[in-house]
Amino acid sequence: MEMVVVLWIWVFLLFSVQTQVLVISQNLTCDSNDLKGLTGFMKGLESPIDGWWPAPSSSLSSYNCCNWIGITCDSSSGRIAKLHLPFKELTGQLSDSVSYLDQLIMLNLSHNFLSGPLPVSLFHLTYLEVVDLSSNEFDQVLTFSINLPALQVLDISYNKLMGFLPFGLCVNSTGIRVLNFAVNYFTGIIPPQFKNCIFLEHLSVASNFISGIIPNFLLVLPRLKELTLQDNGFTSISGIGDSFSRLVRLDVSSNRLSGAIPDFFHSFLNLSYFSARSNNLSGVIPPSLLSSRTISSLNLRNNSLSGSINFKCSIMEHLTSLDLGTNKFSGTVPANLASCRKLKALNLARNKLTGQIPESFKKFESLSYLSLSNCSFNNLSSTLKILQNCPKLTVLILTMNFVTEQLPADDHLQFKSLKALVIANCRLMGSIPSWLNGLTQLQLLDFSFNHLTGMIPAYLGGFESLFYLDLSNNSLSGEIPKNLTQLQSMISRNISFEEPSPDFPFFKMNSNLSGRGSILQYKQIIRFPPLLDLSSNHLTGPIWWEFGNLKKLHVLDLKDNRLSGSIPASLSRMKNIETLDLSHNNLTGTIPTSLVNLNFLSKFSVAYNNLKGVIPNGGQFLTFSNSSFEGNPGLCGDYFEKCQIHKDSSQTPASSVDQHDDDELFILRLLVLIGFASGFLVTVISLLVVPRIR
Repeated sequence: MEMVVVLWIWVFLLFSVQTQVLVISQNLTCDSNDLKGLTGFMKGLESPIDGWWPAPSSSLSSYNCCNWIGITCDSSSGRIAKLHLPFKELTGQLSDSVSYLDQLIMLNLSHNFLSGPLPVSLFHLTYLEVVDLSSNEFDQVLTFSINLPALQVLDISYNKLMGFLPFGLCVNSTGIRVLNFAVNYFTGIIPPQFKNCIFLEHLSVASNFISGIIPNFLLVLPRLKELTLQDNGFTSISGIGDSFSRLVRLDVSSNRLSGAIPDFFHSFLNLSYFSARSNNLSGVIPPSLLSSRTISSLNLRNNSLSGSINFKCSIMEHLTSLDLGTNKFSGTVPANLASCRKLKALNLARNKLTGQIPESFKKFESLSYLSLSNCSFNNLSSTLKILQNCPKLTVLILTMNFVTEQLPADDHLQFKSLKALVIANCRLMGSIPSWLNGLTQLQLLDFSFNHLTGMIPAYLGGFESLFYLDLSNNSLSGEIPKNLTQLQSMISRNISFEEPSPDFPFFKMNSNLSGRGSILQYKQIIRFPPLLDLSSNHLTGPIWWEFGNLKKLHVLDLKDNRLSGSIPASLSRMKNIETLDLSHNNLTGTIPTSLVNLNFLSKFSVAYNNLKGVIPNGGQFLTFSNSSFEGNPGLCGDYFEKCQIHKDSSQTPASSVDQHDDDELFILRLLVLIGFASGFLVTVISLLVVPRIR
């Protein structure tokens, strides 16, 4: 009982304190200097902020800016502590009168659309701790005269600022923790004065035009944890000697780095993420990186690295993601990768690897994403038998391997967790196997650019999660299974991976409307558009009326087959369709006029069929070129071949009976006309003669 009483007393006291704080905050009066500063700030905006200055002509003393939207005043001093105006779509300029806010603790104008140069006065506020002007439209050169001794956070990312980085920052602002200059137009080098940023924890200059050497003093700043330098013009990384680095995340991708990767990773005590993708790096992976005890995610994709792959998995106990794609690595897939107990994502695509998948991969229990495309592997049957033992395997990409081999028909193959299977452009022989029927979780299936024969199995229509099916450029025959019109994910798509898919590129051959091939690249499986591509086969029969049910479909490609019958008007119900290609078939009839209601249709072709009639005029059809309709002699339209009125040769010639009827009708009309004229003449004569007789 006593405990209950004590508890109630604490609740009462807590409520009382909160109530008092609330009353104090509501009763705060706006400092006159702060109010003048806000007045000057508002004058620089092109449109007012909701809730500010409802009557600008009134006396300023009648307003309490502490109650305005986005403003919080400090409860002890009564001065403005925070200015928070995100997503307000503000435009205009920050005027010099902002200097009146000489005790502003936090300035947060993130994700607005302010424009113009940053005023010098903003950078001389003695008590300013946080400046967030990110995602605006500031341009011109950032001032060098920055004197913010209390500054801890400066975020001016996503603007249009030019010139050099302000070298005086860490000289006057020694306690700064976060500097974010990303996505601007800064040039020059990293200022040497940044070595004074001894409290800096996060530095980003990503997506600018910074060049030169990545200086060693940045790598060894005592508290720096995250350094993002990607998408610039850096040419080399300097060593760090006997010093140690506290970095946790280092991103130097998409620069102009060349030469070998420095062998200094033994000096990184906490490095978890390292990305150097899309540079000109060459040589081998340094030993200190092959045996890093801290690395979790390693991305060296798109360089010119060579040699064999020899990671020390017994030491790299934290490795979860490894991307070595698009390099010059040779040899075989190392068997010990399966002993990397936490490795989930592995990309070895586009290298010079050969041989077979090692038997040790049967025990690769952590593997979820695997891409081995564009290498020279063989024995597809063995590969599938081994990989089916990976219980968590979700994505399997084997494109451009196993050339001219047979697609295994072993009914004992099982991939119960597989969501994406891509075995394309391998010139595989055989038919679509029945073991696919067990892949009930499948969302993406790509067997394109092979030599598969036989019919498309109807069981594919029962895959509730399948939203991407590409069987194009094979030799499949028979009718399109009507079950494909029942694919639930193409009717009402609700697709998601249990966890974010890795940033691995997936390359796909594409045969576009012009007939020319191209290579598409998707960063993640989930970003593939809902697609049904059965083009370039030997399919016969009709285009089912039920295809109109696929309301979530973006691409329907049935070109270059032997399909017959008419184009169903129900296709107009595919409201999300962007590409519709029915060209190079044996289709007859007309183009349904209802297709003009497809508002997202950007690529369309019915070329080289046996269609006739008028081409629909309206909607997206006004944007399609003549090539979308060529090869159909019976088609005509305003922007194609002009429709002409002429006798239809299919009609039966007029019979003699019809001609006789026409003659009788002509005589009858002539007699009526003569009778009318005679009656009129008699009437006129009567009127003239009768008066004279009287």
